[in-house]
Amino acid sequence: MEQWVILRKGADFEEIGRKYGISPRLASLIRNREVIGDRDVDLYLNGTVADLADGMMLKDMDRAVGILLEKIREDKKIRVIGDYDIDGVNAAYILLEGLEALGASVDSDIPDRKKDGYGLNVRLIERASKEGVDTIITCDNGIAAAEEIAYGKSLGMTVIVTDHHEVPYEEAGGERRPILPPADAVVDPKQEGCPYPFKGLCGAAVAYKLVEALYEASGRDAEDLDYLIENVAIATVGDVMDLTGENRIFVKEGLQMLKRTSNPGLKALIECTGLKKDGIRAYHVGFVLGPCLNAGGRLDTARRALALLRVRDEREARVLAADLKALNDSRKAMTIRAVEQAASQAEERCGKGEKVLVLYLPDCHESLAGIVAGRVRERFGRPVFVLTDAEEGVKGSGRSIDAYPMYEELTKCKELFTKYGGHRLAAGVSMEKEKIDLFRRTVNERCTLSEKEMAEKVVIDMEMPFSAVTGKLVEELSLLEPFGKGNTRPVFAGRSIAFTDVRVIGKDRNVIKARAADAQGSCLPAVYFGDVDDFRQKLRDGGGKLTVTYYPEINEYRGERSLQVVITHYM
Repeated sequence: MEQWVILRKGADFEEIGRKYGISPRLASLIRNREVIGDRDVDLYLNGTVADLADGMMLKDMDRAVGILLEKIREDKKIRVIGDYDIDGVNAAYILLEGLEALGASVDSDIPDRKKDGYGLNVRLIERASKEGVDTIITCDNGIAAAEEIAYGKSLGMTVIVTDHHEVPYEEAGGERRPILPPADAVVDPKQEGCPYPFKGLCGAAVAYKLVEALYEASGRDAEDLDYLIENVAIATVGDVMDLTGENRIFVKEGLQMLKRTSNPGLKALIECTGLKKDGIRAYHVGFVLGPCLNAGGRLDTARRALALLRVRDEREARVLAADLKALNDSRKAMTIRAVEQAASQAEERCGKGEKVLVLYLPDCHESLAGIVAGRVRERFGRPVFVLTDAEEGVKGSGRSIDAYPMYEELTKCKELFTKYGGHRLAAGVSMEKEKIDLFRRTVNERCTLSEKEMAEKVVIDMEMPFSAVTGKLVEELSLLEPFGKGNTRPVFAGRSIAFTDVRVIGKDRNVIKARAADAQGSCLPAVYFGDVDDFRQKLRDGGGKLTVTYYPEINEYRGERSLQVVITHYM
């Protein structure tokens, strides 16, 4: 079931258009993205790195910088502990690059997904202690590791946390009390009392802010670090952060840098995945490059991805890139099988009236649980947890819908878990296998989701006739890029669109190509990617006509450029 919603946000679009040299239509699309007021519109359209807030505004940043400068002067051994996903790997790379350039004695460690689990743990701390590490810096983790950090401190180590995840809390007397780790410095924009104006940074962005602050405090030119913005962009898109505010600037600038990157590993990865450097967009980071960088941490070790970013030899870079691509190809095949199993279970659970799907796939590789949960959520429109066997008990990942704050709901039954964490739309859990049924029963008994809240919401920017689809419009729409979470591609709608010359094409026979004509008689080529059988059946039922949502694009084929519309939804 889908719920189509057309946005009707008001403003003086003619005036906004005149002020910023854009069309009233584009001004309306910007307003639909909740960008309001001169400063924010200007930042949205023209924001650059110069508009980013000073990293020293982050709470404890001054303390972290002071500690690290002293450790560098004293040649103390520093260890960066990242995480096994795309954000953690890029954050670790950024810290290593920045600290090494300042002459620090620094190395890195990344947890193993199966042996160590997410984030900092006792094993990593003991390994660091045995190897003479004086100072640990976490990145993309650490905010929830109070016990582990206390242990590190008891061994005499200095610990600095850089993270972007929610601060854990406990309920007491109806109030939430944050639980901060006992680190020497905690740099996380989400912590209470942090004055940094933008709270949505990824872990790599926080790491970048730290090395930038270190450079400035050392009297070095922070512009020397600009090349690392491409890594912040990769992490921001790969970790599915909202592409608003500072994230939009990081990704916009970082994508331009990626097109001319001098990093041998990234160049090799772009080459072996068949991408054209000058055509790289956020989509390619999210669905081509990102999954390859994540594949190491999923199926083998994230050290492979970090090694790719750090490699200097081009021949070695090509080997490392090819290995990661092969791992990702293997991951894709495993994912398809796991999604089929999960969907079968989901059908059964939905039949029992369950609104929160807790699916147990014992043989699914635990690193794929989040991807599978996401795919099932898309198909069934409800929160999904996918659990799989781990070395101890079961582990799993959850993916949620807007109306279900997943981390909050887990906190209400935290006694069921040996470990849990996450945020509103995604979470991770570990528990004893015997508690799966109790977990399923508990979250469903407490679930208050209505059918309306579980319906997929198709948000439409505006109705628009095909006569408005021009090359100039498509070019102007590119000013709204990069597209992604929090800044979606504009969606237009057309009623009673007549389709003729309907053909199924593509290697997997999953693409429809046709001619589409609107009620005013304007005609354009159209394509649809998805369930072609359902599309054709709905078309027959509608007498050759459908109401559709679409976006316009330029199709390039054999050097020829032509306008077409891509159909996204229909009824």
